[in-house]
Amino acid sequence: MDKIALLDQATIDKIAAGEVIERPSSVVKELVENSMDAGATAITIEIKDGGLSLIRITDNGSGIEKTQVPIAFYRHSTSKIKSVEDLLTVSSLGFRGEALSSIAAVAQVELITKTAPELTGIRYLIEGGFEKEKEEIGAPDGTTFLVRNLFYNTPARRKFLKTAQTEAGYIQTLAERLALSRPDISFKYIANNQIKLHTSGNANVKDVIFQIYGKEMASSLIEISEENALFTVTGFIGKPTVSRGNRNFENYFINQRYIKSTLISQSLEEAYKNFLMQHQYPFCALYFGFDGNMLDVNVHPSKMELRFFQQESIYQKLFECIREKLMQKDHIKSVSFGKDTNKNEKKPENIKKSLPEPFEKKRIEYEKPIPKKDSEKQPDYVQEELAYERFLSDQAKPNHRIIGQLFHTYWLVEYNETLFIIDQHAAHEKVLYEKTIRSLKQKEHTTQLLSPPIVLTLDPQEERALMRFKEELLQIGFEIEPFGGKEYAVCGVPGNLFHLDAKQILLEILDNSMEIQASVTPESVLEKVASMSCKAAVKGNHAMNQKEVEILIAELLELENPYFCPHGRPTILSMDKQELEKKFKRIVT
Repeated sequence: MDKIALLDQATIDKIAAGEVIERPSSVVKELVENSMDAGATAITIEIKDGGLSLIRITDNGSGIEKTQVPIAFYRHSTSKIKSVEDLLTVSSLGFRGEALSSIAAVAQVELITKTAPELTGIRYLIEGGFEKEKEEIGAPDGTTFLVRNLFYNTPARRKFLKTAQTEAGYIQTLAERLALSRPDISFKYIANNQIKLHTSGNANVKDVIFQIYGKEMASSLIEISEENALFTVTGFIGKPTVSRGNRNFENYFINQRYIKSTLISQSLEEAYKNFLMQHQYPFCALYFGFDGNMLDVNVHPSKMELRFFQQESIYQKLFECIREKLMQKDHIKSVSFGKDTNKNEKKPENIKKSLPEPFEKKRIEYEKPIPKKDSEKQPDYVQEELAYERFLSDQAKPNHRIIGQLFHTYWLVEYNETLFIIDQHAAHEKVLYEKTIRSLKQKEHTTQLLSPPIVLTLDPQEERALMRFKEELLQIGFEIEPFGGKEYAVCGVPGNLFHLDAKQILLEILDNSMEIQASVTPESVLEKVASMSCKAAVKGNHAMNQKEVEILIAELLELENPYFCPHGRPTILSMDKQELEKKFKRIVT
């Protein structure tokens, strides 16, 4: 065995740096959070070559006193905490004292800083953890960090980084989340001399959403404001029409810090259930407030992972809040003949000039707006309120003009200068699903006896599922008896499913047992049975008559969420008269 020896300080610092500085975005995160803690109202992030050759962070914050500059680069130096107890209550972002030390250990760092009371600033150079130069210079109030040649002395770590373009993408995502976390700070992100993001810092969350995600997203938001005994939450969720194929558009913030939370994510996505298709996820920018004793902060370099006390109660409260807001809105998507625009297209920086007239009427403010000068007029927004919002109402029903059926699948209805297109299969699926769920929950079921019974041979997993949910299956109308060995006799099925394949229904319920058990709720059985009832829905390419369509529309009116089928597909689309007249050149815009 080799002799045990102490590592030299330089090696120790490089190892410690690896725990904090994983890639260029880690440097940006640490330095920008320090700027935010310093009270900056304007922060510029500039990078070149994905942050490997240059990262420049400039702010107008309070700066660092001259005598404190060298100390700031010591390991475990911090202005945020004095003892271990402070870790439980610290609310600032950059409290991890080894951040600057770690950055300086693996890069060439130049710091220029000045506090307001001082006449001059200081320029400080440190490379690989060793001080190189320190001098007084003229400088504006605030701090500028220049980080050059990241990982120049740890080539093994450098070679495991992605391409410069990919690393720049990580930094842009970080910059966008930082901008969302603090709408009262103006953020500018520059990559290879090109401005990629520039927010106004006017404290308006919706302005930041517009800058990052574009006009479609900014005009498709539902405002959230909830306060209860467990937490407060403000912000916005997206209408189902602006969903995405991954969770990258789910943004959660606690105490102005971006966080990841499986609990919050699951609660949000459950609230959107039946509003979105499978593998589609909602947009949100939600700002939470929790008492310190409700959180268990994992002191990890990213400081993103949180655990909550009273998790089930928090989950349920948030679910109810989001679900209620979704139920209050109509969700008929307006379509056009035009090509779809790139949803991720970045918008011009001048927000005011970019906004069309309908969006400049009603102001929706961030929770704590900061005062602005009279000359700094701020852009405003309203939701698009279209005529079809009253389409599915008792008052509108007498004014529906059913035009006819298209392709034996879609029904065309005219109302209030808007054409509505109803997918008869999706709409009927939704009606049957809701009816079945309601009757099952209210125990309004009947059992249709089978003669002879259906005999099933179940594998061990299906048998366990049958035993686990036998009571729920009995309550909704199934009668199942042991038939010897692995076989079971299905003697009766729910009356409202009698016309379907009872064997297929039961096997699909049992085959999904692992998913059902994971959700730990017998309601999953009800939902599965109800989804099977969708098989009875009228199909496309089926010629319905007008009376049947009138009944179908009337049944849609009775539902809480008539806009999406149980699988998340839309039941109704709309196209307004103006769009048609544009295409026929009756009007020119």
